[in-house]
Amino acid sequence: MLVVRVVAKLELGGAQLSLLRVARALAERGHRTRLLAGNANPTGLQLARAHGFEAEVMGSGADLQWACDPGFAAWLAPRLASADVVHAHMLGAWWAAARAAPGDVPLVASEHNGYAWWGEPPWAAMADVAERVDRFYAHGPGARAGAVRAGIPEDRIRPGISPVVGMDARPRPGLPSPRIVVTGRLSRDKAPDVLIDAIARMAAPPPVLMLGAGALLDDLHAQVAQLGLQRVVRFCGWVDEPGPWVAGATVQACPSRDEAFSQTAVLAMGLGVPVVGTNVDGFPETLADRRGIMVPSEDPEALAVALEQVLAGRLRPDTAAARVWARQFDTERVATVYEQTYNDLRQAPAPELAA
Repeated sequence: MLVVRVVAKLELGGAQLSLLRVARALAERGHRTRLLAGNANPTGLQLARAHGFEAEVMGSGADLQWACDPGFAAWLAPRLASADVVHAHMLGAWWAAARAAPGDVPLVASEHNGYAWWGEPPWAAMADVAERVDRFYAHGPGARAGAVRAGIPEDRIRPGISPVVGMDARPRPGLPSPRIVVTGRLSRDKAPDVLIDAIARMAAPPPVLMLGAGALLDDLHAQVAQLGLQRVVRFCGWVDEPGPWVAGATVQACPSRDEAFSQTAVLAMGLGVPVVGTNVDGFPETLADRRGIMVPSEDPEALAVALEQVLAGRLRPDTAAARVWARQFDTERVATVYEQTYNDLRQAPAPELAA
């Protein structure tokens, strides 16, 4: 089976890691992948190569993650003609693929974010292609609500599921203990600036290891210097396999402003590390039933208090239950879910499109 995978933006990020891990697992089962990207940066291309894939990139000045670009659809059309299945990730990609894919080729869409965070979505354009989407994987309540509003038939919507690796990792030697670990893109939606504000409010913060890269790096260095936290906060750069850094940590902080599904949190949960996250989009579901600690978004004082209580042992989630819950995101299990979807869609009669 040839799966043509379309991604709006190929960069270092959880959505990109998810699709690449699934593609690699399916490659080991004999399925081929062709990777097409609207935009890509050098680190995104390197990430794809590390997983065994060379991406074809259109390139554009627009942020195709949220843009419904007819030019992207036109570029995709000849490249989708030979697909057995098309799986498109992010709004700009699944909209363009819906316009470009042959009518007899199943189209799977994945949305890894809610829509409210990014301004007013192009609802009318989304509605124009809604019937063409054969399966929609919504990675969080916001993504699901947006799909329904856009007109995706509800019987075609499924909860998105992402593979998480490293849940059997052993602690990396030489790391400080106790320690707070933060893993992810250094971007506004992940709110590393809020965490640094929280650390500054703590009476005696332990070392804080920030694993990640992104557009806010210079601003965060300046913030750390302004607050006098240079001896506390350590920027470790992007880490391909964060498991050994997270294993044995005292707490994993996830201060996100927007988070549909946090692979970072699930990795920590799978390793038995307490997670402090925020009450945004999909996080309440992830941290439900005492699997983690939730604080309000954009509230460094509440975040500081929660971190101090976890560090002192006065507040602790049910890490045993969290470990069990996290194991459902094993890569082979996730790959099987998508493989079965592709096979089912290929065998089903194509839905009739409205005139």
